[in-house]
Amino acid sequence: MIVFENLSKSFMVRGTRKVVIDNLNMTLPTGKSLALLGRNGAGKSTLLQMIAGTMAPDSGEILSDGSISWPVGFGGSFHRELTGAQNCRFIARIYGVDTDALQAFVEDFAELGKHFYMPVRSYSSGMRSRLAFGVSMGIRFDTYLVDEVTAVGDAVFKRKSRAVFMERVKDASAILVSHDMNQIRQFCDAGVVLEHGQLTYFEDLDEGIAYHETLMG
Repeated sequence: MIVFENLSKSFMVRGTRKVVIDNLNMTLPTGKSLALLGRNGAGKSTLLQMIAGTMAPDSGEILSDGSISWPVGFGGSFHRELTGAQNCRFIARIYGVDTDALQAFVEDFAELGKHFYMPVRSYSSGMRSRLAFGVSMGIRFDTYLVDEVTAVGDAVFKRKSRAVFMERVKDASAILVSHDMNQIRQFCDAGVVLEHGQLTYFEDLDEGIAYHETLMG
């Protein structure tokens, strides 16, 4: 369960304050894989980062009764001067999981080759996404936050990513941001649409997609 209490977030854009989350109050249900839909610039990635705790709100709170991953398409949580392997071991210690097991899983999964033992500052954005996805899938979370991660890599890697993600969410919740409605329908069973700083929940995913597509014009 994730609860938003009076949550607000805004940014200064060309001298004007843009509100992306506007005094939001809502409870997201446990055990659902939710599609987070909305226009470009609506604030979906911002909301994911606030849920993960990697971005602070202007005001309000986000409460949860379980563990939450960082947005797995977002590689900003890594230390740039550490290697991929060192980052894995550091994160394993933070989350209290076996360091050797996590490093071995990510090295095999992310397919970074020799780059796994090179500083993250040398990685492309796609490589950071592979590393982030691998670490996230290597740690068992109650809720997985996913930001377009399965779009990274070749067809084989995409299939592998989808397979491990589907396995993880059998026993967990997920919040997925994607512009691919086929992917949304494959992974999600309900939806929330972000518009003008507010979320609208749809138990019926197709209704949520239809509402989203209406807003997109």
